Amino acid sequence: MDPVLLARIQFGVTIGFHYIFPPITLGMTVLISIFLGLHLKTNDALYEKIAQFWISIFIVVFSIGVATGIVMEFQFGTNWEKYSRFVGDIFGAPLAAEGVFAFFLESTFLGVLIFGKNKVSKKTYFVSSLMVMIGSTLSAFWIIVANSWQQTPTGYAIVNGRAELTDFFAAVFNPSTIPRFTHAVVGGWVAGSFFVAGLSAYFLLKKQHLVFAKKSIKIALIFALISSALQIELGHIHSVQVGHTQPEKMATFEALYETRKAAPLVLMGIPNEKEQKIDYEVSIPALLSILLAFDPDYEVKGLNEFKKEDLPPIMPTFFSYRVMVGLGFYFLMIALIGVYLNWKDTIANSKPYLVLLLLTIPLPIIANEMGWIAAEMGRQPWIVYRELRTADGISTVVSAGEVLFSLILFSGLYLCMFALFLFLITKKMKKGPVAAKAGY
Repeated sequence: MDPVLLARIQFGVTIGFHYIFPPITLGMTVLISIFLGLHLKTNDALYEKIAQFWISIFIVVFSIGVATGIVMEFQFGTNWEKYSRFVGDIFGAPLAAEGVFAFFLESTFLGVLIFGKNKVSKKTYFVSSLMVMIGSTLSAFWIIVANSWQQTPTGYAIVNGRAELTDFFAAVFNPSTIPRFTHAVVGGWVAGSFFVAGLSAYFLLKKQHLVFAKKSIKIALIFALISSALQIELGHIHSVQVGHTQPEKMATFEALYETRKAAPLVLMGIPNEKEQKIDYEVSIPALLSILLAFDPDYEVKGLNEFKKEDLPPIMPTFFSYRVMVGLGFYFLMIALIGVYLNWKDTIANSKPYLVLLLLTIPLPIIANEMGWIAAEMGRQPWIVYRELRTADGISTVVSAGEVLFSLILFSGLYLCMFALFLFLITKKMKKGPVAAKAGY
C-alpha cells in the first residue's frame, strides 16, 4: 500500500464530504438576510416566517459543516507533518484569523439568530443576519488565502527548508486569492440559492404551504439567476489567471499537448495520452487564445513544454473541469426559466420544472466539488506549487495501515453523519414552515 496515495485519498474524502456544507451556508446566509431585510422594510409577517424556516434548516447544515471541518484540520498534523512544517509560518496567520475573527463573528451572531428573536429589536435581528453572512464570507476568505498560497506562493523566503513569511500582504493577496475567493463564494451562492429553491419546489409539488413556497422560490430563483450569471464571468477571470500563473494546469484542462497560437477551446472529447491528441474532439478554433488574452494569435503553452514528472494527471483534471463548466451554464438556463415562470405566475403548476428543480439540489455541490478537484489535481505533483512535492509532504511516522484504518473509520462516520443530515432535513420539511422556530 502506498502511504502517499492513501493519505491523499483520506484527505480527499474528508474535504470532499466537508465541502458539501459550507457552500450551502454561504448562499443561505445571503437569502436569510434578504428575507429579514424585506421583513424589516415591509413589516410583512410572511418574510419573517420564511426567514425562521430557513434559519432552522441553516442550523443543521452549519452544524455538520463545523464538525467535518475540525477533522480536516487535524489531518495536517497527523498525515502531513512535513507539509505542515514547511508551510506553518505562512498558514498560521490566515488560519488563526479564520478561527479568531471570522468563525467567532459568525458563531456569535448565529446565536442571536437562534435564541434572540424575541429578545432584540427587528433591526438588531436583521443586523445579526448580516454579521453571520459577513462572518461566513470572511471564513471562506481566510481559508482560500491559505489554499491559494499553495497554488501561487508569494511573499516568502525558504529558510532552513521552510517557507518563512516575508510580506504578509503579498502572501494574502497572492495572484490567485481574489479570483479563487470570488469564484468560490459565488459558487456557494449558487448552491444555497438552488438548495432553497429546490426545497421550496418540494412544497409546491406537494401543494403545501403555497404562499410561503411561492414567495421563497421567487426570491431564491432571482438570486440563483444573478449568481449563476456572475459565476460564469468570475470563472472566466479565474481561468485567465490560471492560464498566466499555472500554464501546465491550463494545458491539462484543455489536454493541449503542443504549444500553439490560435489555440482552440475544447468543448468535449477524450484525451488520448498515448497518441497525444483528443479523440472525438469538438472544439472552437482560436477561442482559448482569445479568452486568455483577447488575441487569437496568443501562444498557449502545451504539455510538451514541461517535464513529464511535473505534469498533473490529465484525465481527472480534464473531465472535472468540463463537468464544472457545463453545470455552470445549466444553472444559468434553469434559473432563467424559473424566473420567467415566476413572471408568468405559472411556476406552481409547472410540475416538470419543479421536479427538475428538486433534482437540481445536489448539482451545484457536484459542480463545486468538480471545481476543487480540477484545481487541486491540476496543481499536482506539487503540494506547494514548484516548491514542495506532494510525495515529500507526508508524515514519516504514520504507516499505510494506520492511514487505511482511519480512512475506513472516517468514511463510515461520514456516511452516518450524512444519513443524520438527510434525516434532520426531512424531519424539518415534514413539519414545514408553520412549525419552524429558530433554536428548535
